[in-house]
Amino acid sequence: MGKSTFMGGIHPFEGKDLTMDKPTTVLLPKGDLIFPMSQHIGGPAKPVVAKGDNVLVGQKIGEANGFISANIISSVSGTVKAIEKRLTVSGKLVESVVIENDNEYTKVEGFGEERDYNKLSKEEIREAVREAGIVGLGGAGFPTDVKLTPKNEDAIDYIVINGAECEPYLTSDYRLMMEEPEKIVGGLKILFKLFTNAKGIIAIEDNKPEAIKKFKELTEGEANIEVQALKTKYPQGGERQLVYVTTGRKLNSKKLPADVGCIVNNVASVAAIYMAVAKNTPLIERIVTVTGDAINEPQNFRVLIGTNFSDIVEAAGGFKNKPEKIIFGGPMMGLAMYTYDLPVTKVASSLLAVLHDEAAVEESPCIRCGRCTEVCPMLLVPVGLAKAGAHNDEDKFLAMDGMECCGCGCCSFICPAKIGLAQKILQTKNSILAEKKK
Repeated sequence: MGKSTFMGGIHPFEGKDLTMDKPTTVLLPKGDLIFPMSQHIGGPAKPVVAKGDNVLVGQKIGEANGFISANIISSVSGTVKAIEKRLTVSGKLVESVVIENDNEYTKVEGFGEERDYNKLSKEEIREAVREAGIVGLGGAGFPTDVKLTPKNEDAIDYIVINGAECEPYLTSDYRLMMEEPEKIVGGLKILFKLFTNAKGIIAIEDNKPEAIKKFKELTEGEANIEVQALKTKYPQGGERQLVYVTTGRKLNSKKLPADVGCIVNNVASVAAIYMAVAKNTPLIERIVTVTGDAINEPQNFRVLIGTNFSDIVEAAGGFKNKPEKIIFGGPMMGLAMYTYDLPVTKVASSLLAVLHDEAAVEESPCIRCGRCTEVCPMLLVPVGLAKAGAHNDEDKFLAMDGMECCGCGCCSFICPAKIGLAQKILQTKNSILAEKKK
């Protein structure tokens, strides 16, 4: 049994009105395409092409390197121009395959062929997902085939489809739900083939009533599918919050959803599963939101992986004036970058350009108001954790359950002193994790 809501959370300005009611525009790339070999959690893919090679749409150009890794598939046909390190939206230089587009879009044999997934074995379904290079498209980037291979598949009794899209400004998932809901429902039905004891929950925040209505109509009569309207509150789409609200089950940093009988997938990932298994189409495209008050014509674009963000900004009418800040992702969990001359990756859901950087203010001393504690969805004491981190007091940080921080940024958002609490906590958390790896 689910819960009506979770403790804590905030209600930031949504900003979704800029793009949510505009149909998605299909955009083809102009110049070279760049395919970073690391577009996922886990080991980078290993290039399986060389400079000068001719490639086709749907051809594997990077092979998963290890159990937790993902294939990289070419979205165009053309010639491999280089294999070199390129800057990505993560802020890191990553080994990348650069392809000169021949604009022919010649596909590999069998690309797009219909496949009856009812005749496929569980192993064949998982293999199709792995070969397609599907990862968590909500931003996490965890390889989907690994997520679909829990220790005990019979123990999975809930498949939760995340359509919350709680991050402000982002509407790519909403447009997918409005324009291609059949792919999402089809993907869920494929997941039922893997988890025969499971019930499906399609979870959507109640600020998207048209999407909720559409899915209720589409799943009418489906006894094992429930559409849940969730309260609009950030971070409703966080995995721990979503599992708790939809099923009543609790997660922490030591548990995966599968440990409490759940599989959680973003709506775009589920649509990609449908395309891979039922249509023999690997992950080569995604919907990207380009928005913010610095953009002339904010909207969503369906683009090929590897497309340069500068092409998309141009298609959105360019900037009104020079933006003070460009963020890849949303304002809460996105990453600010100094350039937008970067490739679209599997996890690059949006570009947000703003004329005024509200976060560019000086910190002042903590006034002990307690607001950060009130809004923390993990029930932590963010100001105490930030202080422990600042004093390199790892023992105190661990004693205060600092590793449970989900990085949502609610504490930084609410702080009247404008202290970067979430950033300080995550720095300490990442430092401890790095030491553990050593």
